[in-house]
Amino acid sequence: METAICGKLALSPNHVFNPKPGDKHSLSKGPCPNLGIPPMAVAAPGPGKGAGLLERPVIERTTPGRDSEFDVRKSRKTAPPYRVILHNDNFNKREYVVQVLMKVIPGMTLDNAVNIMQEAHYNGLSVVIICAQADAEDHCMQLRGNGLLSSIEPASGGC
Repeated sequence: METAICGKLALSPNHVFNPKPGDKHSLSKGPCPNLGIPPMAVAAPGPGKGAGLLERPVIERTTPGRDSEFDVRKSRKTAPPYRVILHNDNFNKREYVVQVLMKVIPGMTLDNAVNIMQEAHYNGLSVVIICAQADAEDHCMQLRGNGLLSSIEPASGGC
């Protein structure tokens, strides 16, 4: 027997739903007139043990050919990457530069920090990390806040 239930109804495994005529939680066929809720199919057992079994609702797509309005892959545009550049200076010790790099840049290892510091020392500048613009700006400000010279530039240009 399939029927529509209006409102909320909790069925335990040992509960049988037997409404009485005029009961405020009565069963009705068709959509729920007062709530505007479409009916949910229920296979109600006869008298005895057992509970009602709710059937899985069928969800129909309103626009064929379109996966979802919330498809993240289609709606999210990737931000262009930016380089965070460390510039050489003559007043910070090499050990301090390595410590700041490891503190500010997530996942920075000691070996990478030393290599970046050495490259900036010998070549005048070094790329610290390539990331999204917002993250690059944040890293640059943190490096500057710790007394290091740094800048950002779009990663797409140059070599």
